Amino acid sequence: MSFIVDHVTVRFQGRIALDDVSAALDERRIAVIGDNGSGKSTFARVLNGLILPDEGRVLVDGRDTLTMGDKIRAHVGFCFQNPDTQLVMPTVAEDLALGLKPLKLAPADIEQRVEDTLDRFEIAHLAQRSVHMLSGGEKQLVALAGVMITAPDTVICDEPTTLLDRRNAANVLAVLKDLACRVILVTHDLGQIADFDRAVWFHDGLIAADGSPSEVAAAYEKSLSGIRA
Repeated sequence: MSFIVDHVTVRFQGRIALDDVSAALDERRIAVIGDNGSGKSTFARVLNGLILPDEGRVLVDGRDTLTMGDKIRAHVGFCFQNPDTQLVMPTVAEDLALGLKPLKLAPADIEQRVEDTLDRFEIAHLAQRSVHMLSGGEKQLVALAGVMITAPDTVICDEPTTLLDRRNAANVLAVLKDLACRVILVTHDLGQIADFDRAVWFHDGLIAADGSPSEVAAAYEKSLSGIRA
């Protein structure tokens, strides 16, 4: 699955969030880093059509997000920073089953896929728990499982560990590392990207650096040290 971002500009209430950004994304593990308000989350959202460009275009395997957003999102999942925005059904099992509704599977097939997903993410013990009674780490795992149950080709995660303590954050990152699909991770934690294939650093709506995680992280840290000085 290829992503082509072609001279994309996005504006919010007169403020430029992305400024004529172009990139081609093909690697299996891609990190998107930058300060708050840098444009990294907006960039993540244009990749599957959650946000549409004011100028330019985004193509996913040749499909334009402007006209084929629903078909693109069937193959590109999105996991939000706050899992409460994704968990809507009373129990964990029901929430996972909800994601399969568009596929129009037989009830037995839905039940089996839910069971398989619960086992895969090691959350079978949470199946009948209220989603509102879960811990932060459990919620994030359930939200990720809810995305992955549809077997997307790519999953985009927007700072999925920001609200978690260190142990739960490590658990979520371990799960992401083991996923077979492409992962695009938005994060401000440079320690999370060392084993990624590529990193893209955003600053003021522009790509400030793009390349190996070590090189991009070093450039980003150097910019931060200049601010602190």
